[in-house]
Amino acid sequence: MDLLNTLVDKGLRRELPSREEALAVLATSDDDLLDVVAAAGKVRRHWFGRRVKLNYLVNLKSGLCPEDCSYCSQRLGSTTGILKYTWLKPDEASKAAAAGLAGGAKRVCLVASGRGPTDRDVDRVAGTIKAIKEQNEGVEVCACLGLLSDGQAERLREAGADAYNHNLNTSEGTYGEITTTHTYADRVDTVNKAHAAGLSACSGLIAGMGESDEDLVDVVYSLRELDPDSVPVNFLIPVEGTPLAKEWNLTPQRCLRILAMVRFVCPDVEVRIAGGREVHLRTMQPLALHLANSIFLGDYLTTEGQAGRADLEMIADAGFEVEDTGQVTLPEHRANAGGGGCGSHAEAGCGSHESAGCGSPESAGVCGSAPAASTAPAGEPRTDLVAVRRRGAGTDLAPNA
Repeated sequence: MDLLNTLVDKGLRRELPSREEALAVLATSDDDLLDVVAAAGKVRRHWFGRRVKLNYLVNLKSGLCPEDCSYCSQRLGSTTGILKYTWLKPDEASKAAAAGLAGGAKRVCLVASGRGPTDRDVDRVAGTIKAIKEQNEGVEVCACLGLLSDGQAERLREAGADAYNHNLNTSEGTYGEITTTHTYADRVDTVNKAHAAGLSACSGLIAGMGESDEDLVDVVYSLRELDPDSVPVNFLIPVEGTPLAKEWNLTPQRCLRILAMVRFVCPDVEVRIAGGREVHLRTMQPLALHLANSIFLGDYLTTEGQAGRADLEMIADAGFEVEDTGQVTLPEHRANAGGGGCGSHAEAGCGSHESAGCGSPESAGVCGSAPAASTAPAGEPRTDLVAVRRRGAGTDLAPNA
């Protein structure tokens, strides 16, 4: 397939594919799907080998958000029945993070619902970052607190934060259909603030909200231009009680094509499979490891994920290895230049959902066990895989890590 050979060559050179080529990946047939995965897998292995980076979410503050993001269970007026609690104390957050780190996570993502942090909130999170870093040598900490005001990214960096997540989520042209309480430009501004402060920028998208192929390509090309170091790819979990509860638009094959397109456009960036992989990729999750080099371990912000033990077994069975704290995630040219790989600012080249969380949304599964066998007909949405999180941070029950 000439298209795939061309895309592999461009990926190995960090060259931007044309929009037509990116759209063609999304339009490939199911008969060609394994060829697409194999081609994108060559690019993934060239830059990242067979390593898989594990990330772990800690929801510092759940629910009670004044924003109206249509995909989010923590949004204004949500009737989803999720856990709602105010800020975890530093020792509580550190204890929650320890569960994920014990399971092999290398990065802890500290997420808080809300439009953006006050200066007092930044001080509070700074204390949490310090506690986690003091108790866990080599851990990376990414903050995801919403829209940043001037100076806040610098203060987080001084507190020890390594990265900041703020997703673009969808294309600029359709953003107003998803959220009305802030703008696409607001999100771009926060990613740029993180960059300017010396934080590793993390920014991604949510697929499955009713967008077109053109919208998906638009947002991924915008991400390449923004040049984050990591790009979380979320697959919408249509949670009851949100405006997008009926948007079941994804199949495992569609998800794999989206991940392949992201890898071709952002070849040397950490591509992370975030929220929704268990619900939409299901038994095809191991194939996705050939496209992405990073996943979330265990649960998400307000929904349950696959048991952490099952994640580790999946990685090993698929022939991959967990990246440890002594290994550098990014290719040398990006790690040393602080960006500069997949479309640096200098050259114009390349970042959850479940709320605007640190690159992730909602998922499912019961702690330590496999989901019950589906009773849904083939091709039907697996609504039985969607479960609200009732354990971990903010509860008295052990997390699914």
